Amino acid sequence: MPDKEIILVVDDEPDILNLTKKFLELGDFNTITCSNGKEAMKIIKDRSNDIALILLDIMMPGMSGYQVLETIKTDDDLKDIVVVLFTVKSFNEDIQKGKRLGADYYITKPFSGKELLKKIKEILNKD
Repeated sequence: MPDKEIILVVDDEPDILNLTKKFLELGDFNTITCSNGKEAMKIIKDRSNDIALILLDIMMPGMSGYQVLETIKTDDDLKDIVVVLFTVKSFNEDIQKGKRLGADYYITKPFSGKELLKKIKEILNKD
């Protein structure tokens, strides 16, 4: 077991990736970042035993966050990884679709770094 828990952040916006990574590392988490769904699935399959939580954007080119989520939650080897949809899509139908596909939690952007850390620590029972 690693000293710090690993969080995978998947977002096609470089500024969001960098900012989120900085906040998470301040919170004492190891962070892996990637910018698309296909890359995320490769990392998830290679590192599934190491990843404590995935922060997953919905709107990405190619493979959307919904597609990544559905792939994770229908795979017996991956379905127990905590997936937090991390998106600007805050309409009720978006939230309900995420829940139907198996999202564990939903955090909307823009976000406060302090609130993001608090929520992730709460999710991982680290408060």
